[in-house]
Amino acid sequence: MKIQERTGAGNNRSAVSAPAGVGERLPTAPRERKPALAALAVLLILVGALGATVLVLRAGDRVEVVKVTERIAPGESVNKDNSTSVMVAADSDVHYVKYSKLSALSKLKAKTTLYPGTVVVGEMFDDKGGLPTGKASVGLSLKEGQYPSTLQQGDTVALYRVAANGSSSSDDDKGTGGGNSSSRTPLVADARVGLVNSNKDSTISTGNLSITVLVDNEDVAAVTSAASLGEVAVAVVPGADK
Repeated sequence: MKIQERTGAGNNRSAVSAPAGVGERLPTAPRERKPALAALAVLLILVGALGATVLVLRAGDRVEVVKVTERIAPGESVNKDNSTSVMVAADSDVHYVKYSKLSALSKLKAKTTLYPGTVVVGEMFDDKGGLPTGKASVGLSLKEGQYPSTLQQGDTVALYRVAANGSSSSDDDKGTGGGNSSSRTPLVADARVGLVNSNKDSTISTGNLSITVLVDNEDVAAVTSAASLGEVAVAVVPGADK
């Protein structure tokens, strides 16, 4: 009898349900859906995809424009000998000069120095050109022997005063015992060659060469004086950048 009573008492205890734990969460209401935010997210995705597509299409829209291949000094022109064509992405905000307009561009002059590799734009040119501050462009008429045969546009040269007849270069040399010693010091140590015009295409070739050089303003008087007498010789400066 005691065993049965204990057994029955144990059964009664197991039938009683345990109370809810203190830390158990209470049921929560379902989250409210926000269709407006979802629509906005989809719209942003579509806009981003459209923008990427436009960029790809614009990158594929390319034009052939002018790029210079040699140094061009202020006042000089671009032509087929010192330029080439290159393909760039079209941009209405950049005034590229199309290669098909090269003939018209050759009639204009550079306002500033253009370096090899420059893709030119319209703002770089006008019908008069320009010179750097403190510089002047001087013309020289050279005879054969007064210039190196390799002389070309863009060279950095030194200008020397020499005698046109092979004697002393000026009256200042007479009686000094130095011969043409004044010719050892250049009139200009670093002039820049601009235009180079020879008579190679003429019927009779004399070997004469007409060039322009860019010199400092304070050197203009000396250079023009010597040039008027035909007493200027040109030597290319070794190692000078073009």
